[in-house]
Amino acid sequence: MPSKTKWIVQPEPDRALVDEFVAEFGLSEIVVKLALQRGFCTKEELTNFLYPRLNDLSDPFKLHGIAEAVDRILKAADNNESIVLFGDYDVDGVSSVALLTRILQGYGLEPRSFLPTRLKEGYGLSTDGLERSFGGVPPDLVIAADCGTNSCEEALYLKEQGIDLIILDHHEPSPDGVAECNALVNPKLGDDYHYLCTGGVVFKVGHALLKTRKVPGMDLKDFLDFVALATIADIVPLVDENRIFARKGLMQLDRTIHPGLSALKTVASVGSPAKSFDVSHKLGPRLNASGRLDTAKASLDLLLCQDASIAQTHAEDLDEQNRDRQELEYNTREEAEQMIHDLPPEQRNHGIVVGSRGWHPGVVGIVASRISKFYHRPTFIIAIDDDGLGKGSGRSVPGVSLVDALNASRDLIVAGGGHEMAAGVTVNEDQIEAFRERFSEHVKNQADGDALVPKLHVDAVVSLAEVKMDLLDSYELLHPFGASNPQPLFMAKSVEMGGEPRVIKEKHLKFQFYQDGVLRDAIYFNSADLELPNPPWDIAFHIDRNEFRGISQLSMTIQAVRKAAAI
Repeated sequence: MPSKTKWIVQPEPDRALVDEFVAEFGLSEIVVKLALQRGFCTKEELTNFLYPRLNDLSDPFKLHGIAEAVDRILKAADNNESIVLFGDYDVDGVSSVALLTRILQGYGLEPRSFLPTRLKEGYGLSTDGLERSFGGVPPDLVIAADCGTNSCEEALYLKEQGIDLIILDHHEPSPDGVAECNALVNPKLGDDYHYLCTGGVVFKVGHALLKTRKVPGMDLKDFLDFVALATIADIVPLVDENRIFARKGLMQLDRTIHPGLSALKTVASVGSPAKSFDVSHKLGPRLNASGRLDTAKASLDLLLCQDASIAQTHAEDLDEQNRDRQELEYNTREEAEQMIHDLPPEQRNHGIVVGSRGWHPGVVGIVASRISKFYHRPTFIIAIDDDGLGKGSGRSVPGVSLVDALNASRDLIVAGGGHEMAAGVTVNEDQIEAFRERFSEHVKNQADGDALVPKLHVDAVVSLAEVKMDLLDSYELLHPFGASNPQPLFMAKSVEMGGEPRVIKEKHLKFQFYQDGVLRDAIYFNSADLELPNPPWDIAFHIDRNEFRGISQLSMTIQAVRKAAAI
């Protein structure tokens, strides 16, 4: 399985430029170096990165297809037409439908919402799903959010029924053509905003509508927390306008006007200021839980709820569903780990494929992600239904394309597609073993000699003396962290332990590290059972601000340790 992790330290940026920007911006040298490493090498770029402003959002009409969407929505408002919003069951889809609902209500419309179930309709537009969404009363207009770009047959079905269609989406257009509809707003079809998720697209549509026809009392800033939820949870790059949405949306989350989000923050123990971690690890999983196990309607009801007591009930229900999801995920991973262990080496050394009846298809993607990360191997985890049809999710490592692997197995699978790093597959139970062998062989041939070696990318080497409270004032300007702006990983070399570590909750270790006369506390989560080398160590860690009972402290969270390398 995985070989020893390779630690890779980022090269130092240009010394003269570091000195210039430290003097110009009055920031910590460490933070300036980190920003330069991330490509912000001019004063304008650095200013926009560190101090994103809503005023820097550009004209929404630059977005492909948005003018047609605005015209059709305003026509619906003028004629008081009936509208169905057809979304997706993940956080981006649910947040987008919630935001779109509020925008349309501002124009006097009362849309009906429909979110497909993972087990019954599956992802995206489907004829069955559309018919169910109508409830026996066909609408004048369907607006698809976070799906629909490639739904050519479904678009034709709606046209034949005399129903107009607007698609607000961000998924990759098919080379075979996109759906024909009244308006298709997808940044991937234009020259700008390719990084947006659907939540960002809907915000742009709202902005364009308000530029065309103002609505007294409507302020889109009140809904930036919805956009931040979608942007961070959908793991789109936190660059340019996405960074603005995420930064300002997290600030709006601190003072949210939505009772549902307030209740969910309480249940999930989200403090202030809210961080991207709170969305990705606390709020997002709870909003996703309902769509993974049943229907995402519960999450949509929470976001739209205006009654605080009802919102609290919704939030507690989602929290319980999330615990159920965690238990399913844990059991599935335990079984998958045993199956991987039982495989012959040649079927697990390069790629991993395991499947079983009884696994819930709503958690196989999470399990695939965790197993792929743990073993540093491309992985498919497949849930098999009672009819012997397996539906699985795959996650990969850099340098190995899951799409190429699926294309090499078309004769063995029913269907499959996605992206290089994440994909889905449908395969009959009796073909899983053959698919595993083909997948493993493909990975073996495709991956270069270094692709299957796990790597730890260190952003900066620092001394413990540099890790102090006043660093945080500059460091926090790098927030929010996420895709394309990961949380910086620091390394301190040749540190000694200031005493025996303390075990916390039977699985975490609390350390005191010592280097050149400086002591620092640090915690290493889930490390109590690890076989750690004898010190001195090189330690890799994250830093953050920890607020407890009104006292602010700098925290160090260990990510990895190794025997100290020779200096």
